Amino acid sequence: MELLRFFTAGNVDDGKSTLIGRLLYDSNSISTDIIETLTRQSKTTGSNTTIDLALLTDGLRAEREQGITIDVAYKYFSTEKRKFIIADTPGHIQYTRNMFTGSSNSDLAIILIDARHGVTEQTKRHSILSSIIGVPHIVICINKMDMVDYSETKYNSIKESYLQFADSLNLEDIHFIPISALVGDNVVTASANMNWYHDKPLLPFLEEIEIKSKRISSKGRFQVQYVIRPQTEELHDYRGYAGSIFGGSLSTGQKVKVYPAELETTIEKIEKDQSAIQKANYFDPIILHLKDDIDVSRGNWIVPVEDSIHSTKELRAILLWMDNSPFESGQKLLLQQNSFLTKAKISEITTKINIHDYSKMESDNVLRLNELGEVLIKLADTLYYDSYSENHNTGSFILINENTSNTVGAGIILG
Repeated sequence: MELLRFFTAGNVDDGKSTLIGRLLYDSNSISTDIIETLTRQSKTTGSNTTIDLALLTDGLRAEREQGITIDVAYKYFSTEKRKFIIADTPGHIQYTRNMFTGSSNSDLAIILIDARHGVTEQTKRHSILSSIIGVPHIVICINKMDMVDYSETKYNSIKESYLQFADSLNLEDIHFIPISALVGDNVVTASANMNWYHDKPLLPFLEEIEIKSKRISSKGRFQVQYVIRPQTEELHDYRGYAGSIFGGSLSTGQKVKVYPAELETTIEKIEKDQSAIQKANYFDPIILHLKDDIDVSRGNWIVPVEDSIHSTKELRAILLWMDNSPFESGQKLLLQQNSFLTKAKISEITTKINIHDYSKMESDNVLRLNELGEVLIKLADTLYYDSYSENHNTGSFILINENTSNTVGAGIILG
């Protein structure tokens, strides 16, 4: 069964958690014992409804008592047509990094807009981040339509306002659905209160939308995660390279080049699930065996000889700073690209990016929590990559504080 990953984003109190709760509740994806627990909890919170659906995705009890969600909450459910993984991301501006994390692997974004307030700075910020990350589908759910008397005029006004703003963004596929998450209008079934809306309600839309692949190059890309050398009597000469395919495919007998050695060889055997296969496709976890004895280590790349890959020791990227402490010049960092790890240094912040309107600002050579910047990064070792626009998997990375081992930044590589 096909899997759709999506995330929700919006202002605080726009109804993200209630919407997810409504999806789960109305699609019969909640067990009886959980419903009973929610009913009891709803009474203690003074909810005006029988069940406070937001409790399904609220965070830890301490955060829930404050009335906010500060982490990314993942929920899993399925219908007869499709499986779903939902990331409910926080609405507060100080948790931009959480939204960046929750959206990085998503096929679709649901951005909620309160029908009473229209397009806000948070709406713009979430849309800009979705554009930068390259989320294939954007669904604008105009929520709380029950609080504006289900006005078609109000819906059309917000839709027009959003499209004017989004015109400058690289959003490929935008859809609009008027809903009331609290009441259930147009969430799972069509709303009798909005007979002027003739498209699908949200859940049928999610079940039937064709999932566009995120930017994954057709060029073969395999990165070594682990070198397997059992060194037992039975497997005395066994040498396998375990990892996943991050683009294209690889086949037995195919000529490949190993980086950074830049030596050519041939794929002698491919193993998957302890069986030999002829061909491995995108994201298959496999073990490669090469014909020639080449020095291959964790983080090395194996690619078809005809599929060139870029290399550099100075990287140009868009970086989101994720640490509570600001970036300091000369800070010791590590850059990790999947299994590849090397020492790194931000040599220059060339421009700052206004996260509210996507305009470029003059750099003050400082990056603070949740700020975006275009940066130059110098590396101790050669990095092999594709630009993020070519391949999301080989064109993204994280930065780690070498002293604390904390992740301090996430970036996408520019061409």
